[in-house]
Amino acid sequence: MRKVMMTLALALGLTAAAANADYRVVPLPREIAATKGGAYRLNGETRIVYLGDADMARNATFLAEYIAEKTGMKLTTAVADKKNQRGNIVLRTDAKMKEAEGYHIEVSARGITISGATAQGVFYGIQTLRKSLPVLAQAEEVTLPAVVINDAPRFAYRGMHLDCSRHFFSADFVKQYIDMLALHNMNRFHWHLTEDQGWNIEIKKYPRLTEVGAWRSGTTVGRNSDVDDHVRYGGFYTQEQVRDIVKYAADRYITIIPEIDMPGHMLAALAAYPELGCTGGPYEVGHYWGVYRDILCGGNPKTYQFIKDVLDEVCDLFPSEYIHIGGDEAPKMRWEKCPKCQQMISDKGIVAGNKQSKEDRLQGYFATEVQKYLAAKGRKIIGWDELLECNVDQSATIMSWRGAEPGAQAAALGHDVIMTPNSHAYFDYYQTANNHNEPLLIGGDLPIEKTYSFEPIPEVTPAEAGKHILGVQANLWSEYIVSESLAEYQVLPRMGALSEVQWMQPAQKNFKSFVKRVECLRAIYELKGYTYAKHLWPEEHLKGSREL
Repeated sequence: MRKVMMTLALALGLTAAAANADYRVVPLPREIAATKGGAYRLNGETRIVYLGDADMARNATFLAEYIAEKTGMKLTTAVADKKNQRGNIVLRTDAKMKEAEGYHIEVSARGITISGATAQGVFYGIQTLRKSLPVLAQAEEVTLPAVVINDAPRFAYRGMHLDCSRHFFSADFVKQYIDMLALHNMNRFHWHLTEDQGWNIEIKKYPRLTEVGAWRSGTTVGRNSDVDDHVRYGGFYTQEQVRDIVKYAADRYITIIPEIDMPGHMLAALAAYPELGCTGGPYEVGHYWGVYRDILCGGNPKTYQFIKDVLDEVCDLFPSEYIHIGGDEAPKMRWEKCPKCQQMISDKGIVAGNKQSKEDRLQGYFATEVQKYLAAKGRKIIGWDELLECNVDQSATIMSWRGAEPGAQAAALGHDVIMTPNSHAYFDYYQTANNHNEPLLIGGDLPIEKTYSFEPIPEVTPAEAGKHILGVQANLWSEYIVSESLAEYQVLPRMGALSEVQWMQPAQKNFKSFVKRVECLRAIYELKGYTYAKHLWPEEHLKGSREL
């Protein structure tokens, strides 16, 4: 982890005399009501006491760490009793609260209480308190005005995605990314682990997946030029690392949804096990970006056994209700000429229909077989919106990436939907149309205000279909994300805009207000040493002349 920096506090000249909390954070709580009476004085004598189990004890420890990080105060934690609650910060659950992730904060001269229906709700109240505090190198006291805050999220699914296959990120950075999600009140981490350009998760039954598939012998230079750097590149997460990261996320109330993309985007697996392809190879782990013709053979029984074996180990590692199976960008030209695929089509009585070829329907059969296998394990599948084109089972949850329209169609058909349209939620896109001085990226133009403007439930959506839209996610594909600092730059502060789309009711959103309030996040970015985009602060963007 980076060395903690206090540059923002020093630059702003904050002192104990100016140390006042501001509850207008990101995402903005649903209700902030000032109350009569004196403010609370947070100081080194304050204790954090909690009622509850190990989850609440961990919450108390997180809050103590956050306060120490921002103010220098090192507060102690303790189990609450009749004597130690008055004058301190009290964390407690409240069975009367209805919304599982909601929270209630009361601040008065007598103390601070953060309550929630669950420990997870309390955690989000802690995030609000954390973000409301100023950054001080060493505070003697912070004043918190008397207030009552009531808050709860709009959507149950609030996600971010990270592609660790086109470019590989260390386990430590994945943990940092999870911390960034927690800061922004998110509860799902979509971890993209396999691709044409690399297989990045250890599967013990198939060791060549990481021995061969995790490494490419070179990478295309620029945007798929004819130049290759011929530098061996790759990496993978051991199962021990995965278990550690899964627990790290769970401690922060974040569920990791793994993605094993199938039947397409499997070139790295084919390089390791060529018998799983239609032609038998030889295959090579991909060097360039885009879509490859070679995919898993849909007519080979070994393919189905391979997928089941892989999913056995994936399910053992990830307790998530959902397993993401991809399903996107799977060209069928190999299947059209493959005797095994055509025999499977014949044996299963698969026919074309509804603008779907018989090969499209074979992918539907493939996905349904996977769905049934996972269902027997108590799991559900998520896939990209291409699954709608292959007659997939209604139980599949659809991630709508090619705009919001496929998601609306899927919801109308009875599928649960996660909205993640490239028009508003692809954080690998440029953040400005004026990209001359931006890092080399895949393209696109997605300024933060456009992300903020996204409405996940279209106005014309019938109420019954609207219930199927479970939430919102943004994606960071890593073809051009060559470093961890660039990953940070691409998601911050756009992650803040996304958090208000995910958390707040539409009528409450206001971009001008957000621009003012995002300073609470910026202070933490600076404190953590994160690299973040400064397009909201044009006087600082590209600070330092580019002139000779």
